[in-house]
Amino acid sequence: MIARTMLVVGFAAALAAQDRLQVAPARVTLDDGLDSHRLVALRVDASGITSDVTATVEVAFAPDGVAAWRDGRLVPLADGETTATVRCGELVADVAVVVHDVAFAPPVSFRNDVLPILTHAGCNSGACHGAASGKNGFRLTLFGYDPALDLRALSRDLRGRRLDCAAPEESLMLTKPTGEVKHKGGKRLERDGAQWRKLRAWILDGAVDDGADDGADGGSAVPQLVQLSVEPRELVLAGAGRDAGLVVTARYSDGALRDVTDLALLSSSSPTTAKVVDGRVESGLRGEAFVMARFGFLAEVAQVIVLPDDAPWQAPAMVAVNEIDELVQQKLTRLRLAPAPRCDDATFVRRVFLDVIGQLPSVAEVRAFVADAAPDKRARLVDDLLARPGFSDVWAMAWVEVLRIERDRLGDKGVQVFTRWLREALRDGVPMDEVVRRMLTAEGSAFEVPAANYWVVTADPKVLAENAAQTFFGIRLQCAQCHNHPFERWRMDDYYGFAAFFAQVGRKGGEDPRDTIVSDNPGGRVANARTGATASPRFLGGDAPQLAPGERGREALARWLTAKDNPWFAQNLANRVWARFFGRGLVDPVDDVRVSNPASHPELHRRLGEKLAAADFDLRALVREICASNTYQAAQHPEHAPAQTYAGMPPRRMTAEQLLDAIGVVSEVPTRFRGVPLGASAVQVVDANAQSRFLDLFGRPLRESVCTCERREEPTLNQVLHLINGDTVEQKVRSKDGRLHRLLKAGAAPEAIVEELYLAAYARPPRDDERARVLQGVAEAGDAAAAAWEDVLWAIVNSKEFLFQH
Repeated sequence: MIARTMLVVGFAAALAAQDRLQVAPARVTLDDGLDSHRLVALRVDASGITSDVTATVEVAFAPDGVAAWRDGRLVPLADGETTATVRCGELVADVAVVVHDVAFAPPVSFRNDVLPILTHAGCNSGACHGAASGKNGFRLTLFGYDPALDLRALSRDLRGRRLDCAAPEESLMLTKPTGEVKHKGGKRLERDGAQWRKLRAWILDGAVDDGADDGADGGSAVPQLVQLSVEPRELVLAGAGRDAGLVVTARYSDGALRDVTDLALLSSSSPTTAKVVDGRVESGLRGEAFVMARFGFLAEVAQVIVLPDDAPWQAPAMVAVNEIDELVQQKLTRLRLAPAPRCDDATFVRRVFLDVIGQLPSVAEVRAFVADAAPDKRARLVDDLLARPGFSDVWAMAWVEVLRIERDRLGDKGVQVFTRWLREALRDGVPMDEVVRRMLTAEGSAFEVPAANYWVVTADPKVLAENAAQTFFGIRLQCAQCHNHPFERWRMDDYYGFAAFFAQVGRKGGEDPRDTIVSDNPGGRVANARTGATASPRFLGGDAPQLAPGERGREALARWLTAKDNPWFAQNLANRVWARFFGRGLVDPVDDVRVSNPASHPELHRRLGEKLAAADFDLRALVREICASNTYQAAQHPEHAPAQTYAGMPPRRMTAEQLLDAIGVVSEVPTRFRGVPLGASAVQVVDANAQSRFLDLFGRPLRESVCTCERREEPTLNQVLHLINGDTVEQKVRSKDGRLHRLLKAGAAPEAIVEELYLAAYARPPRDDERARVLQGVAEAGDAAAAAWEDVLWAIVNSKEFLFQH
């Protein structure tokens, strides 16, 4: 404990270092005589606040004569290497500069210059000519994903009128976006501006596609974009109205580093905190934002933190019991947020019961836990809950939802056998990687091999590939079916290569007409919609599988997908576990992992995945560490800090199943469900179509897609009306066989009744004012005391404190 406390204190002390100068990028290449590259210089003060000082710096070169500093940019003078020394007062930073081919003036590239200009101007966006049907007879591919088609649309369609190589200025490609000819899209370019001049030069040179022919080695004749960076990676701005520059650098397959800031599309995840104006970030309200830079088919983000412009902040003492706390508290220190104090025992016992097994604790369990004076009682309670059947029930339900296990596709028996198999596997501690491998490689009767039902949900290999990526990686591939993903690395070739694995599965009817026999079908094919050719199986974003002797394609897929060094799988599973205990993922939504939706705590996201993999994908090990952390055991934040900071535990509405079960526990009147024994919990109802108006009203998903968004969390008027007037609450409150009337029949004292109701619902005794108010109301009811007690119970289950986790 002392060591971990010192680590956090040490981090805070590190912020007290001296001011320093940070210059980005640290390395620049100038690859021809027309090239240039901007720099951004930041002064970082002792508290970590950044200030853009680019306009005031002095730049010297050693050796001299290779490059120069002009108008905020490095420009080439002669081939060679030099070091640019950037000075701001007494602060100094160096930048490595390499200059190539200074005598060369390259022609304008269709793929690396023209298409990025069209994208920056919005011409090939979905709202303009990049729409599926184009605009006004002119269609470009979305964000330029098919350059050959774009060149044909520009040079051949409309009888070639869009380009005039003899008189480039008369080309519609130039006159429409400048407004010289009527254009419904409005003005997009400035005549004689830098982008206009590049387009004119390309047209004058014959409007050729420099990437149309393959190189001699079979690769592309034009350098390919391979990496994108946006710098500085982090800006910390104090107060509103501050601004700082960004530089976006593209790296190409020939090693060139190109400044593409003027062509990149920049956007902010929270414009009220940080907005982008003319390539610069301007601060607004206190908070955190991510600025996304998109260029070509790549995207990257930079983090912007806006803090109050006031006196320096002194970090309070923070206690970290494990690495989770260390990483969360480091972020809180940067945000100048103090963590909430530790929650009390009553809050913890209710919270951990609901999170781990989905049920409220009994009155006896609450009393025993609160009375226990042992320092390790919270850890022991977590271990006890992890050993209960409710843990496997909760996670079996979570997985059957996103795997779309439901009656319309699998029939009653298929749903039953799959859910039973999954529940037993989780109960027995089968690692999650093994569970997924069994599903991906299953063959035989779906009734006899329950895991084979994974392949019965749908026979469409494209849907299977999309579902697998979203469920097991948190990656949404759907866009790449029709075009290269506009914001991510995923291209159509990636999509169809991954889908080809799922095409190699055969299905046929079994002896039981309700059954399906799953088998390998090596001849199964899926055609790439871009090329029309049969796609060969390829790992997502990677290479073709190298099959071991006798190994099937599905086995190779399962081995790669669940590998410990596959970060997508481990981080996705860990993020889903984290979301269960905090109400949101580190990446949120948990099934929307992308560059433009970064993790709130990237290092914690990575480490949780590594921890889960190191624990052989044992969910219980990760749950123990999460529940042991002060981050999880925190009370609500007194200043209502944003949920994504994890400075405190925000209140969360109970799920439909939790709420229905909780009403049953408090009233001691179980809910009857079709097909399950009386007394079974709502989370044990395996059929999503099982009739329950309450579960449907409160957001139970229909399992029509793998998206977690199917579980609706937003409150509705119908929910309120059902709680107030619906038969679910009314019948349980008025039941003569429930808790309330059991206590009344036993002649329990009013003080004992009100205490038991509060312990059952809130896991705490009533406060003095609450007790007095209830007892006074019951006493004034006289002969109608029983009805008054029913009203008390009704009020409890309709209270915010009951409906929410805390």
